[in-house]
Amino acid sequence: MERSYLITMCLLIMHQIDAAYWQEWTMFNLPGGIQVYLLFNIIIIPIILIGYKRVIIKDHRANMYCYLCAGLGLVTFIIHSVLFILQYKQFDLPLSKVIIALFLFSSLYLLVKINSKVNSSNNGLVL
Repeated sequence: MERSYLITMCLLIMHQIDAAYWQEWTMFNLPGGIQVYLLFNIIIIPIILIGYKRVIIKDHRANMYCYLCAGLGLVTFIIHSVLFILQYKQFDLPLSKVIIALFLFSSLYLLVKINSKVNSSNNGLVL
C-alpha cells in the first residue's frame, strides 16, 4: 500500500505544480485567485504528507488517509476529464495529460490495495 500511496501522492503534487503553470485558479474563477489556490495547497499538501507517514508506520488512521489520497486523485481525474470534454485549452501538454490520466489508475489501484487490506484484516469479511 505504501507504493500506491506514494505514486498517487507524487501525482497530486506534480499536478499542483503543473496547475500553477496553467493558472488553474483562473479556470475555476476562484474568488481570491492565486491566494485561495495557495491556501488550498498550504492545507492539503501537509495532510497528504502526514498521511504517507501514517501509511509507512502502519498507523490505525492510515486507511483514512489512503481514502483521502485516492479520492483526491479520482476527483482530479474527473474534473479534468470534464474540462477536456469541454475543450479547455489548459493542461494540453503531453506530460500534463499523462499525469491526469495516471490519476485514474493510481487512485483505483490504491483503493484496491486498501480494500484488500481491510478484507484480509477482517478474515475475508466484506465491510
